[in-house]
Amino acid sequence: MSQVIYGYHPVVEAIKAGRPVEKVFFQQGLRGEVERELRLLTRERGIPMQVVPRAKLDRLVRGVHQGVAAWLSAVVYQSLEEAWAEISHLGSPPLLVLLDGVTDVRNFGAICRSAECAGAHGVVVPQSGVAPANEAAMKASAGALARIRLCRVRSIYTALEWLQQQEVCVVATGVSPSARLLFEVDFTGPTALLFGAEHTGLAPRLLRMADVVARIPQATDFDSYNVSVAAGICLYEALRQRLVSTSGLG
Repeated sequence: MSQVIYGYHPVVEAIKAGRPVEKVFFQQGLRGEVERELRLLTRERGIPMQVVPRAKLDRLVRGVHQGVAAWLSAVVYQSLEEAWAEISHLGSPPLLVLLDGVTDVRNFGAICRSAECAGAHGVVVPQSGVAPANEAAMKASAGALARIRLCRVRSIYTALEWLQQQEVCVVATGVSPSARLLFEVDFTGPTALLFGAEHTGLAPRLLRMADVVARIPQATDFDSYNVSVAAGICLYEALRQRLVSTSGLG
């Protein structure tokens, strides 16, 4: 379960001890050695640090917070490189999910649940602009957040480039008629599925960086699939193809 810790020394010692810190809150206007050390520690460990007004810290905790507080995560994050070192020895083509701008905890949890059920090897999220891995996300995932690898990266852009250097095919979803139908995309090799924000979708730059843009068929022109539903459809197709490939059928 996630919890709030506060005070300069408790937060610093939690980070140094390797405890799973979701985010650090630092009081606006504070300067000096405290700020320098926290910025250095959070940058080294890939932990988001948000500068906030004192009033927010006062609402967040009941106690002497010294201008510093942190959320401890309900899960343990890995770096992408650490996760890749494990995944590359599993003997099956890696299957990852990359999320950019998915801020709703229910969508986040549902995607992690589908990823675990479909045999994905990990979910990659950026340091900022993503739903927290808190109790609500854990509930929405039906506990999958405690099972699947969760990687936190400084930038989805650089993570995407790094994966492409490892010869991973990045597949984004889009609604353009020129995009390939989902069922025409090969998911049997090393693959990263890329999904964007609930309302705006993927940034144009990310769409351009993807190796393939896939379109999920729709029977009508009503809006588009919810991001967690789209993720579930794509993950199922990846699983289906991989099962057919290993069984020798089809």
